[in-house]
Amino acid sequence: MIWVTWRQHRAQILVTAAFLALLGVLLLGSAVEASRYVAEHAPPGCPGPAVACGDLAVALGQRYDAVYSVFGWMPLVAPALIGAFWGAPLLGREYERGTHRLAWTQSVPVWRWLAIKLSVLGGAVVAGGLLLSLMVSLWRPVFRTGVDSTFGNIGVFNMVGVEPAAWWLYAFALGTLAGILFRRTLPAMALVVAGVAVTMFTLFQLSDYYAEPARTELSGTVLLDDPDARLVSAAWVEPSGREVAEPADSGCPRRVDVGQSSKNAEAWQACLFGKGYRYAVYYHPPSRFWRFQWTEAGILTLASAALGGLAVRRTLRRLG
Repeated sequence: MIWVTWRQHRAQILVTAAFLALLGVLLLGSAVEASRYVAEHAPPGCPGPAVACGDLAVALGQRYDAVYSVFGWMPLVAPALIGAFWGAPLLGREYERGTHRLAWTQSVPVWRWLAIKLSVLGGAVVAGGLLLSLMVSLWRPVFRTGVDSTFGNIGVFNMVGVEPAAWWLYAFALGTLAGILFRRTLPAMALVVAGVAVTMFTLFQLSDYYAEPARTELSGTVLLDDPDARLVSAAWVEPSGREVAEPADSGCPRRVDVGQSSKNAEAWQACLFGKGYRYAVYYHPPSRFWRFQWTEAGILTLASAALGGLAVRRTLRRLG
């Protein structure tokens, strides 16, 4: 059965392997070239908070804009493609072509046929997601060290650690179930793309509640010192200690002039701080990176198991 599974799905496996290899070459080539560029152009003290270091990061962004664009779409596109081209055709194509009648009348029991297919392909999907995570984790520090985070940036968070493997497995299970429900490949593909997008948005909204946010009060600035933190919410704290979304009757005029909005905002904030206001920030510190990784991966894995179990049950029920 393992050999049959390979023969039936070798196109998806080989295309995905080629995609990962091509992406690896792209990331490796850009990382090597960028390392040389940074070595030649980096001012002393970089990476760091200096303005010159920020200018270097901007220059890198402009130089590798195409690579950044590919990377920016990857958290959503990669799982959607796995679900559409691995999961949806798994049983949807069997129903569509009628080949399931032949496959299920052989000496191998249907439940075993399903178990081997789901376990072999599911394992390959997880391995591919972990390989992608490894490549991204090795690539990013060349560009982004000291600039932004792998925790506060949700897109990056979904591309490192165990997240890619969990998302790929979830998309695969969702596609498998969609293929059984529709018994056609194209509608199942469409459902997978929509389902992955909705799930990603939902978990993004829920992720703030994976742990109780930490709270700190700032004076003189509205920015946290740690760019790695994941912001949840913020509020102004009046001298009396009451939190408000927007200070009223503070005596600090707030003007918004074209081309001067940033300076006006800074002046308004400085005025509030001068009158005793403080800025409360609720956030998750970067030390919670793996806690959030395993929490979200656990949610996706449980969802994958539920979808896979429902797919098997639905198939066996139709067979009966």
